[in-house]
Amino acid sequence: MDVRPSGLHHVTAIADDPRANADFYRTVLGLRLVKRTVNFDRTDTYHLYYGDRAGNPGTVLTFFSWPGAARGRRGAGQATTTTLSVPEGSLGWWAEHLASLGVAATRPAERGGEDVLSLHDPDGLAIELAASPDHHDTDPWDGGAVPAQHAVRGIRSVTLTENDAETTAAMLGDRLGFRLESETADRLRLRTGPATAGTGTIVDILADPRAERGTVAAGTVHHVAYRAPDTPVQDAWRRTLEADGVDVTEIRDRSYFTSIYFDEPGGALLEIATDGPGFDVDEPLLELGRALRLPPWIRPRREEILRHLPPLDLADEPR
Repeated sequence: MDVRPSGLHHVTAIADDPRANADFYRTVLGLRLVKRTVNFDRTDTYHLYYGDRAGNPGTVLTFFSWPGAARGRRGAGQATTTTLSVPEGSLGWWAEHLASLGVAATRPAERGGEDVLSLHDPDGLAIELAASPDHHDTDPWDGGAVPAQHAVRGIRSVTLTENDAETTAAMLGDRLGFRLESETADRLRLRTGPATAGTGTIVDILADPRAERGTVAAGTVHHVAYRAPDTPVQDAWRRTLEADGVDVTEIRDRSYFTSIYFDEPGGALLEIATDGPGFDVDEPLLELGRALRLPPWIRPRREEILRHLPPLDLADEPR
């Protein structure tokens, strides 16, 4: 059985204020709020999911909201930048859009053939928008603040910052099936899946032997999830990792997918999540993200949970 990843599933980060988080990802980046739920392991915390129209794997950014949380520190052993794909020719529009909303963005020199805009969310999370000619098998959200022709297509890549880049690259290559695509003095680019795929196939490893270790709090990535098509493949992947001596969790039910978790050698937390059942398992596609949804095993505690969550009254997105 092929246990290589088929790309990124989602990236999960930490936010402070859930309202500021929702306003940014809906209004500034134009993503759809596809699920409003709680952290299943800490039910006094929102877990908000954003993505394309249906929250397809490879398009999803998720956030645990910890009101009052201190700012984290980006550093070694972390995913330090999340890069989103936008269509070729769109960065001029995005620069004007961000400026009109008072969001600072820079346009660094072209990197590895990519033209990118760099910005930060309200908590300081590092985000890039990359103009990509690649094919995107996603359904961009056109019901928000960004017109469809410029809308985010999905997650293009994540950047891991590592003191020992070679050890992390070896695990991703030898155990997870990534292949080395390019190399510079301080950056390794690994890819999985077809070379022309536009969503979630790239991992950049930034080598920085002197970087301080990162701390996970507001404005940092909590974990990066890769895709498995179904539970049998996920379980095969789990058994392969375990046989290689990796400390990997049991399969955990996350309602919209199942998950396993493990650390890469540098310390970044990785996840393997199944493509299904998807975000419409507990609400219709047209209603995604409008109301708080809870999995069956904590649903009886709904009133108690609501009492401990801060208000999150958002205007309905246009349909």
